[in-house]
Amino acid sequence: MAATATLQKPPSWPGQLVWLLFDTARQTPAHWLFLGFIALLGLGLATIFVGLYLLAPKPRAPSPSEKTYITTNPDGTTSSPRPLPCWYDRWLAEGRLRQESRYPTIPAGFPVTDTGAIEPAEVDISVVIPAYNEEDRIIPTLEEMVEYLDQRFGRPASSAAATTAASPGKKKKSGVGAGSATKPHRLVFKNQHGGGAAAAAKDTSTPPSGGYEIIIVNDGSRDGTVQVALKFSRRHGLHDVLRVVTLERNRGKGGGVTHGFRHVRGRYAVFADADGASRFSDLGKLIEGCEDVVDGSNRGVAIGSRAHLVGSEAVVKRSAIRNFLMRSFHFVLMILTPPATSRIRDTQCGFKLFSRAALPHIVPYMHSEGWIFDIEMLMLAESAPATPVLAGDGSVIGSSYGIKVAEVPVAWHEVDGSKMNLVQDSVRMAVGLAVLRASWMLGVYRRRLA
Repeated sequence: MAATATLQKPPSWPGQLVWLLFDTARQTPAHWLFLGFIALLGLGLATIFVGLYLLAPKPRAPSPSEKTYITTNPDGTTSSPRPLPCWYDRWLAEGRLRQESRYPTIPAGFPVTDTGAIEPAEVDISVVIPAYNEEDRIIPTLEEMVEYLDQRFGRPASSAAATTAASPGKKKKSGVGAGSATKPHRLVFKNQHGGGAAAAAKDTSTPPSGGYEIIIVNDGSRDGTVQVALKFSRRHGLHDVLRVVTLERNRGKGGGVTHGFRHVRGRYAVFADADGASRFSDLGKLIEGCEDVVDGSNRGVAIGSRAHLVGSEAVVKRSAIRNFLMRSFHFVLMILTPPATSRIRDTQCGFKLFSRAALPHIVPYMHSEGWIFDIEMLMLAESAPATPVLAGDGSVIGSSYGIKVAEVPVAWHEVDGSKMNLVQDSVRMAVGLAVLRASWMLGVYRRRLA
């Protein structure tokens, strides 16, 4: 009797629901089932789109104070805030003017062709350093950086003159305060006259540049990062070469790099971590890698890579959980990113260089301000508009889609004091990457003049 009672017990509500759905589907015509499936699919996609639109990160506009910088004066004082040159503002204004004049009926914010126009470079190298509470780690980085840049690129003429005028009786050290580099450096961008250094010398369409600049983006630090940097500037005579930009509140590493890149004046723009984990003298390798992949419009990207260190002592000594999370994130990266980006072995090294012509195709469309901003930069490079491919005589023989990325092995070492929470930030990066990829695929993020 007990067994019979058990068999006759009515099914639970989930079973009843499944049976009801099955019975309804069996009695419904096939074309109605198909239409219902399409409707549910559309509703799901619409829900995801609205969710992404509401939740996907939207960078805030810079405040007026964030568009100024301070530096040191030759007399040792700190300058008052000065307007920060901004190629991005001019690019944006010219793009809107073109849109209004050529397409007066196009609604505001509608995507238009990205011409990639950018004002000429004023210096050879722009270095952007995102800094958040880095007073204990930034000085060794600056020491290595300035020594290399002085030797390879020299100081801008105006800075060298100011340094000499401030201390006429002092004998200049090799490369320090000099108006030109003490050693030659490679600048062989291809150009419309056939490419190569000799042709570049004949190209008078681009004003000559020289020297370098260092832009420290103080990302809302609460310590003495700014004071330490300015003291270093006074000691080394980096007047108007080292510039400090302070964000009113913390935006994250990606937000700091993007803000700095909107204001660079260099033929190349490179960002480097304040901890000095990557050897800065490998900058020459990045320049060569960039020049090896530039297209007919001089667009190119070179990124430092630590992939060659896998299996080395520097990696083996790290914790097992760190190595596991590193491999897991790389696996997620291969699944969620487009083909060219997914083949990059190290997307997170904080040492990346961009040619000036590549910046308008990447920087204006950045959204990520957290740890995964590197990946968005690489995805934007991969999806950049096509550019002409030139023959040796300058004639157009085809077109090249996207900006090529060179992955360059660089020296790297672990530095204490990392602000990354290993587990929490790894999970956030994976979630952020999924949101980023979905936002671009579904059109929540778009290339537009806004």
